[in-house]
Amino acid sequence: MSKKKNIASLAKLETNHSGIISNFTAGPGLVRRLEEMGIRAGKKVTKISGMPLRGPVVIQVGGTRIALGHGMAMKVMVELR
Repeated sequence: MSKKKNIASLAKLETNHSGIISNFTAGPGLVRRLEEMGIRAGKKVTKISGMPLRGPVVIQVGGTRIALGHGMAMKVMVELR
């Protein structure tokens, strides 16, 4: 019996909830940019805050807090825990 994974975009993750980055729905340039900021598949990420109406999303990866635009956050897929 297979276990279904619960995956959502980082932008849709609720504030103060965590997950594991599973993949990106972006081109290679954006993926490289995210990886340079420490946002990589397999890493634990916590959403610190998000603004309504497509505002920036603040996340924590390791000991670093990073603000991403809504469009970038929509392309980071997270396995919910």
